[in-house]
Amino acid sequence: MTNPTLAPSLSIGGLETVYDALATAIDQAGPDKAQLFLVKLALLNANALADENSVLEQITAALQDL
Repeated sequence: MTNPTLAPSLSIGGLETVYDALATAIDQAGPDKAQLFLVKLALLNANALADENSVLEQITAALQDL
């Protein structure tokens, strides 16, 4: 999935690196804290992005095809 409103985007290799790190971090958080970890990560990334509309677009995109 690409989003033209967010540039630049990560390479496939960059996405794979992030995916691996995220999977490892979710495992480290454990089943009891995984949801809290993901919410905290989402808020930290929203703050880093500093664009409310882009964050809302990404929330909508993430809900697709669950």
